[in-house]
Amino acid sequence: MAVRAVNSCSFFRSASSPPLSAVRCRLYHCRTLHFRRCSKLGFRFQIFRSEQKLFGHGGVRSCSVHSLVDSVMEELDFMRKRKRVSAATKIGLTSSGELLENKLANRALEKGLLLEFKKDSDRVLLAVAQRPDGKKNWMVFDQNGVTSSIKPQQITYIVPGIENFDQREISDFIRKAQDNLDPALLEFAWVELLEKNKSVTTEELAEMIFGSAEPLESYCAHLLLSKDEIYFSVLETKGSRSLYGPRPTVQVDELLHRKLAKEAAEKELQEFVQLLKSAKAMPSETKPPKSSWMVEENIRHKIESLESYAIDDCKNDDQKKTAGTILRAMGLVKTASSAVNLLIDIGYFPVHVNLDLLKFNIPTDHSDEIISAAESLLSESSDSDEIDRKDLTHLKVYAIDVDEADELDDALSATRLQDGRIKIWIHVADPARFVQPGSIVDREAMRRGTSIFLPTATYPMFPEKLAMEGMSLKQGEICNAVTASVVLHSDGSIAEYSVDNSVIKPTYMLTYESASELLHMNLEEEVELKILSEAATLRLQWRQQQGAVDTATIETRIKVANPEDPEPAINLYVENQADPAMRLVTEMMLLCGEVIATYGSRNNIPLPYRGQPQSNIDVSVFQHLPEGPIRSSAIVKVMRAAEIDFRKPIRHGILGIPGYVQFTSPIRRYMDLLAHYQVKAYLRGESPPFSAGQLEGMASILNMHSRVAKRLFSSSLRYWILEYLRRQPKERKYRALILRFIKDRTAALLLVEVGFQASTWVSVGAQIGDEVEVRVDEAHPRDDALFLKEVI
Repeated sequence: MAVRAVNSCSFFRSASSPPLSAVRCRLYHCRTLHFRRCSKLGFRFQIFRSEQKLFGHGGVRSCSVHSLVDSVMEELDFMRKRKRVSAATKIGLTSSGELLENKLANRALEKGLLLEFKKDSDRVLLAVAQRPDGKKNWMVFDQNGVTSSIKPQQITYIVPGIENFDQREISDFIRKAQDNLDPALLEFAWVELLEKNKSVTTEELAEMIFGSAEPLESYCAHLLLSKDEIYFSVLETKGSRSLYGPRPTVQVDELLHRKLAKEAAEKELQEFVQLLKSAKAMPSETKPPKSSWMVEENIRHKIESLESYAIDDCKNDDQKKTAGTILRAMGLVKTASSAVNLLIDIGYFPVHVNLDLLKFNIPTDHSDEIISAAESLLSESSDSDEIDRKDLTHLKVYAIDVDEADELDDALSATRLQDGRIKIWIHVADPARFVQPGSIVDREAMRRGTSIFLPTATYPMFPEKLAMEGMSLKQGEICNAVTASVVLHSDGSIAEYSVDNSVIKPTYMLTYESASELLHMNLEEEVELKILSEAATLRLQWRQQQGAVDTATIETRIKVANPEDPEPAINLYVENQADPAMRLVTEMMLLCGEVIATYGSRNNIPLPYRGQPQSNIDVSVFQHLPEGPIRSSAIVKVMRAAEIDFRKPIRHGILGIPGYVQFTSPIRRYMDLLAHYQVKAYLRGESPPFSAGQLEGMASILNMHSRVAKRLFSSSLRYWILEYLRRQPKERKYRALILRFIKDRTAALLLVEVGFQASTWVSVGAQIGDEVEVRVDEAHPRDDALFLKEVI
């Protein structure tokens, strides 16, 4: 007897009741008002009102609510009068004593039998047996009209009661079976079998739910059971026949919960996919803003999973799985580039998104807390070094930098002494006048390690207002500085030096281009600039005598306006490091580094002393190469990495100086700021705030930040150079210098007009140092790929 709850009433099914499919069909004729969900099993049953038709023993009849109770009692009474109630006699349940071996007895394979077999891991087909193929295999003709040989273990079911099936009727048989399938029937059968704790074969289930074990009904029962993942489990299998048992209620509840959760997730996924498709179809100017994808939690989770997948930074397997599922649902391959392109297509990423910026989680803004603390420093900070500052406001001061520099760290002054020697002042901005070691602003600066300069933006180490208004040197204004003054011998070596806190008033803010023009004009009123250039020449000659290696080459600088636009303006500048103004600034910065190293050594100040062994480089070996980028490129290939000592200077062989400390960019580099903390403490007569060991520990972290910043700059610069080349006319030709040969006739080239190194095949006879003409075949910025072809 099976009992089902229906709106606090029950219906009973005895062994003589009609099949469940008939019961279900009659149920569909009833007028329903709404559905109720059974809280325990998760089933849905129809709720009936008075005067509705009701199924019961003996057929369908009309009844009221009161007559429903009467009918239930009649049914109970009828069943009590039965001497034996056993579905086992009708459907042959295992408790009847029938041997399990008999229930699972396999039918021998014969010609004309209709069978189901597993074609591959994804497909199950219906076929008619044709003839034996060897000792065990059989040739079959399947529903697709294909004849093939199958193994016995591939057979999943033999439809009972069929002989000599016409293979032309397979499709019609499948159609009828599909029309007759209703998984809800399994639910009813499960309730009854669970109550009796009985197992069932396919044919027994067919008899139970369809009232017949004919071939079509048996195959339908097989399909229901084989596809069921909720109500029944396979107890035992023998060949192509299986015995099924009802799962426990708790297990069914759990499986139903999982199924509903899966269906809800699939629905949620499809809705998200539709959002993506809609956003893709929108014009670029109307695509939803990035913030709109962050409003709802489920959407935010999916979009963040896609973003993490795009930058190869998934936090867990769930993010990776979610992104893969979305890409597959969108018909895309599961690659990071697919995710990037999708996010660009929906407007979440700009067309020229910097993936490395996201991958390395670079902070692009300062928090409100840091900004507030920085503003307090500007308004409240006092100058503890005020009384000791040397007044140098009478000097003519030149600040030379690129035209888009956001803050200026250094400036220069010079004069010729009465004895003919040159005296130079290198003025360096004094951020330590505002920031103290260990303060909140200092800790944030250390966390960043360096300002990051990209073609599209600058992400400063200090909050912009503090850096620009407080720390930076400004033309025509009184500025605090730390000044290294140097008197040179006639050969360019250091004769005298001093390091002081100072006050200066910058006279000129010059770009490299304008400084070079002034030098070329040789104006009498700018004699100080000429003296600086003369000093730079002396210093270069002296360093080369000490073994310095000239590594000056061509560098590219790019500035991108409106980088969020699909086609932003790209301004490209090619700079020759051998340019007079660039040489001048470089030599003065190196001179300052040597002075600070010497000052630190003589006063036992722990500092980040930099050095670089020359690896016994014999420069004469490279004399056959043309001077400039070609020779520099060859020398750089054999140079050893730089080293740092925090107790004493070490020789910097490549620069040709006995010691070197980076000191001239304290607003941009935290390592330079550390040197300022140390030197300024000594100038005040205090102990340096950091020991050599502490500096070494901090340097390991800062060097990591520095490497990330360099990688970001390099990858971003390459991207925008390639984008620049991609936009150029296909017929444009470029001058290229052959730097070296990589393999056979494949050469490393320097594109002179863009300052970019690439490689391509060059014709026979071309030599290192030769200039050739090339044309850009293809440029793919996102893939970091450039294909050149020599113009012959």
